[in-house]
Amino acid sequence: MIETRVPAGINLRQTFESSGVLEVLESMEGELVGLQPVKERIREIAAYLVVDKARRELGLVATRPVLHMAFYGNPGTGKTTVGLRMATILHRLGYIRRDHMVVASRDDLVGQYVGHTAPKTKEVLKRAMGGVLFIDEAYSLYRPENERDYGQEAIEILLQVMESERENLVVILAGYKDKMERFFAQNPGLRSRIAHHIEFPDYTLDELVAIGELMLAQQNYVLDEEARAAFRRYIECRMRLPNFANARSIRNAIDRFKLRQARRLIEGGGPVTEEDLRRITAQDILQSRVFRECEERIAQA
Repeated sequence: MIETRVPAGINLRQTFESSGVLEVLESMEGELVGLQPVKERIREIAAYLVVDKARRELGLVATRPVLHMAFYGNPGTGKTTVGLRMATILHRLGYIRRDHMVVASRDDLVGQYVGHTAPKTKEVLKRAMGGVLFIDEAYSLYRPENERDYGQEAIEILLQVMESERENLVVILAGYKDKMERFFAQNPGLRSRIAHHIEFPDYTLDELVAIGELMLAQQNYVLDEEARAAFRRYIECRMRLPNFANARSIRNAIDRFKLRQARRLIEGGGPVTEEDLRRITAQDILQSRVFRECEERIAQA
């Protein structure tokens, strides 16, 4: 009688957990407020890569998946932060050699005269090789209205490297959704090299309050009850004003609250306790000109 052998299977869940990727995903859930659609998409990509790795180990596929990505969203919606987590996931699964991300903008890539752009772009690519290159406001590379602009040269170099070095480099292009869509329409070669398009939603009021309180806690500051109510009012007003940048605006606001707290404590004179040094009061928040600007905007409406 011929004995048949059942091939051993691959425990994908065990691979997922032993790689450390599950740890990264759980940290995203615990540390990043909101962004649920983004987290779900990152989890899907991670699961796909675990399966791809298993398939390649069994000889089911021969080519590496395209991993270049586009992140769409307004400022302060966590694109750079998620890019860093993505680099860690890719590294732990063996798709990049280094847990490393280089953040670049137009100024880092585009030169101001003939012959200047190529070496600048190649230097950035060299620094990012083996990891992730994150290009913020990627659409700024393309300025067709300026005949003397050298951004197109940087794009052409990127196109070449994204194809020829895709086993050594993952590129993430990021920026406002509408501008990124136009950018890809004007540069279809770039769109064809992007495998994953991820949209980052704006934060809600409640999410921004939670983000602010998390930022304060990380710096050993607390809000008293009156300050918490004032902080919520501040965010409501700030969201109505121009140039609102989600979590970035909240971080900047907290820095100003801390400045006012420091001035209040110094001018108050006398000894201060540990609690005094940690506490942000409503007074520190309500002095912001945001409240006045918000009232003026409502009055003009």
